[in-house]
Amino acid sequence: MARLQQTDGLTDDQTELLKLVRVFVEEQILPVATQLEHADEYPTAIVEQMKEMGIFGLMIPEEYGGLGESLLTYALCVEEIARGWMSVSGIINTHFILAYMLIQHGTEEQKQKYLPRMATGELRGSFSMSEPGCGSDVSAIRTKAVRDGDDYVINGEKLWITNGGTSNFLAVLVKTDTGADSVYRNMSTFLVEKDAGFGPQAEGTLTIPPKIEKMGYKGVDSTGAVFEGYRIGAGQILGGEAGKGFYHMMDGVEVGRVNVAARGCGVARRAFELGIRYAQQRETFGKPIAQHQAVMFRLADMATKVEAAHQMMVKAARIKDSGERNDLEAGMAKYLASEYCAEVVADSFRIHGGYGYSKEYEIERLYRDAPLLLIGEGTSEIQRMVIGKKLLQRNKI
Repeated sequence: MARLQQTDGLTDDQTELLKLVRVFVEEQILPVATQLEHADEYPTAIVEQMKEMGIFGLMIPEEYGGLGESLLTYALCVEEIARGWMSVSGIINTHFILAYMLIQHGTEEQKQKYLPRMATGELRGSFSMSEPGCGSDVSAIRTKAVRDGDDYVINGEKLWITNGGTSNFLAVLVKTDTGADSVYRNMSTFLVEKDAGFGPQAEGTLTIPPKIEKMGYKGVDSTGAVFEGYRIGAGQILGGEAGKGFYHMMDGVEVGRVNVAARGCGVARRAFELGIRYAQQRETFGKPIAQHQAVMFRLADMATKVEAAHQMMVKAARIKDSGERNDLEAGMAKYLASEYCAEVVADSFRIHGGYGYSKEYEIERLYRDAPLLLIGEGTSEIQRMVIGKKLLQRNKI
């Protein structure tokens, strides 16, 4: 296991940070993850420890109080955290997508106002594109912001906001009439400060509905947001200019897809660890089941997929860190890692046999968590469309 998911070329600081996160996962997350997950309980103690470790400021520049680490470092930390419990990695994913969008596209005033508080975890971010009537088809959103003097008034309903209740800072994509011909240039991202929790707020103009009950991915809340005459200043548009929200969100989603790939890598490695351990303990017909060729071949396939997904994820992160677009590579990494994760978890589940169906065994939790990665940050089908279009653009004859 020691040689799986190794990353070449890391600095001493990166290596030490990853060791710290790995110990944190072993000592603080794995022992309580299954209990908290079965209770669908938010991991408050774990989150508080991550705040103390500076994880919420991992990618935020030092000038704004963060650690100033790269996307690669962040992704490798996410991989380790997801190995312990995928829901914990989801808590920081939306936070960093919003932080990244602010770093890349925010005004200096917005950066000064929000990034230092995000670095400490005082502000915990989430973001919203999806609505009840649309998911991957972002052009179909109906939530709208109408200009009224120096303010905008927002009306509409958003859905599938990870950390929508527990966060207190939300980036929301809405339609704004800029007069552009393209629907994509008539969208803006608003930065909404809100109260943590559920129910009505902002004098009833913003309501956070109860969390959605899910098959897996428990502990972290998924919810919506209902805007009814919600008034917000024009200065809260990300970047200070209407009409650029779609492009800001898509840039953030590339970071999110690397994150999902990293989560897939972490969950897959944990599933492999559980499977190979159980296969050497469980005996049938007088020998460990790992010695049966059918199980041995399954383990070989699992390890190969774990390693391949990790290397693709690392490549996508490094390209983004270089300043280049990584839409192709992020799509490939997310597609490969999520599909392989589902396959590796299913194989580990089969190795466990009847015990895999029992809630006493950790693989049962992983089996319910893995499907989220097939649809989060764009389904596998959407990734294949992104990959195909970029390949045609890069190989045009």
